[in-house]
Amino acid sequence: MFSIKEYAFFIINLRLKSANIIYQMQNIATFPLFYLAPVSYFSALKAVNFEFEMEKWEHFPKQTFRNRATVASPNGPLNLFIPVIKGSKYHTKIKDVKISYDFKWQRLHWMSLQTCYRNSAYFEYYEDEIAAFYHKETKYLFDFNLELMAWLLKQLKQEPDFKFTDTYQKELPGGTDYRNAALFRAENYQNFKPYFQVFDDRNGFLPNMSAVDLLFSQGPQAKLYL
Repeated sequence: MFSIKEYAFFIINLRLKSANIIYQMQNIATFPLFYLAPVSYFSALKAVNFEFEMEKWEHFPKQTFRNRATVASPNGPLNLFIPVIKGSKYHTKIKDVKISYDFKWQRLHWMSLQTCYRNSAYFEYYEDEIAAFYHKETKYLFDFNLELMAWLLKQLKQEPDFKFTDTYQKELPGGTDYRNAALFRAENYQNFKPYFQVFDDRNGFLPNMSAVDLLFSQGPQAKLYL
């Protein structure tokens, strides 16, 4: 049997633990899911110790990294867009947005990646695994991005602790809202450490390209750059 003093201590300790859990839940960072996300995205994940929520219920916003990736081409930054089925652009939850295969965008993206990175130090090391994503059809954009995200995190030697949001919240009281894609634009990050890029003799260093740019250049050491 507990004494009154022991029981009081137990109740206080339980309340403190409950308050701490609620505080952590309220302050967890919420991230969107991007297509071949930029380096700044993974740096932001590192800043929250890879503990976050993945937004699953937002309406699909146009012209963002959710269906666009930027890679370093011979002529400078090159945007690669994943087309979505007509109607998905308006008031459709991100988890329900369907990819369009009306034209061969996968072939275009894969050829672009080869052109941009064939001569990089580690492209051949990762080639077979990443090529597989461009030789199958995935119905939903969210699922495709999630598979690529999991692959990138694995190559960066990260095992994130995350869950999906249960519903959409416009305001996130007490939390850190990373859903605004503008947060990940290069101009918002002034301290990018240069690393070798295939065409830096033509373009100079291009900061905040897709994480595959860093991965193909630095290989297993890429995680040290974040």
